[in-house]
Amino acid sequence: MSVSRTITGAVAALGIITGAVSAAELKLADFQPPTHFVVDKVYKPFAEKIAKETNGEVTVSVFMGGELGPGPREQYNRAVDGVTDIAFGLPGYTASNFPQTLLTELPGVISADTGTAQILKNIDMLSDEYKRVALVGIWNNAPNVIFTATKPVRTLEDLKGLKIRVPSRNAGLVVEAWGATPVSMPAPDIYNAMQTGVIDGAMTDATTLGAFKLAEVTKFITTGMETTFSSFFMIMNRDSFSDLTEDQQKVVLEAGREASVNGNQAWLGIADKALSGFASTDGKEVITLSAEEAAKFNAASAPVVDTVIAEAEAAGIKAKAFVDALKSM
Repeated sequence: MSVSRTITGAVAALGIITGAVSAAELKLADFQPPTHFVVDKVYKPFAEKIAKETNGEVTVSVFMGGELGPGPREQYNRAVDGVTDIAFGLPGYTASNFPQTLLTELPGVISADTGTAQILKNIDMLSDEYKRVALVGIWNNAPNVIFTATKPVRTLEDLKGLKIRVPSRNAGLVVEAWGATPVSMPAPDIYNAMQTGVIDGAMTDATTLGAFKLAEVTKFITTGMETTFSSFFMIMNRDSFSDLTEDQQKVVLEAGREASVNGNQAWLGIADKALSGFASTDGKEVITLSAEEAAKFNAASAPVVDTVIAEAEAAGIKAKAFVDALKSM
């Protein structure tokens, strides 16, 4: 239970009410910068819906930029341990906890515009992976493409030997199949790593051109192949969720589903605009692979998809059923 909610409860119990006091003041932690579009596009309507439909009894305060603790990989633990009530994060940053969720990353499993709806439609199939938290929201980003600092990637051979940042293990397997060396790294660290030459490029979506200022250190972007997606989630501390009334819980989950749709739409729209803006900037180039070259990329990554699904099945996960459900419209 968060400190703020404990204090609120104590004050209410003593009858010392001065003005409107929420029955639950939920903290939402995000490692992204305070200027990130997620604040207005996702968190603001999320918080407004919860406040309105609980008559102000539940409120949400947003803490950006790692204010509640540094390190994007620690977001899951912050929710589990109650450092925050709600955490935004990537399941790919703690991949061992979410092997089934991360099947959504693989090329060809979901599409950018329908993936979130398909994940939400089949969300009950993920319940085993979220027993320690309440899964409030989940959505996919725009397609992850290849950013490079100085070298254009026009063919599969051009990737050979390059150090490419990846957001997760599965994305790393795909990049490795393409001939590059994957480097696991959270999004906030990409800028300095590309600027200093620690990495040659990054697999990420086009929203990062503005959100993390990667346009400043990127000269080329390669698109056109079947690629990976990243999933984002909003997870809630179990005790914080259980302390809400049943009606309040329903409101939070409904708001979370709306946030998921809003998040997906925001990522897709902003990525599209960012990519167009990048392409029209002097000295920058968006490379669209020829059909022949795209086929080479796709052929190289296809065995990875089969292998990851087979490994998950061997570990007792109903991976094929989940993938089939995601592909079924």
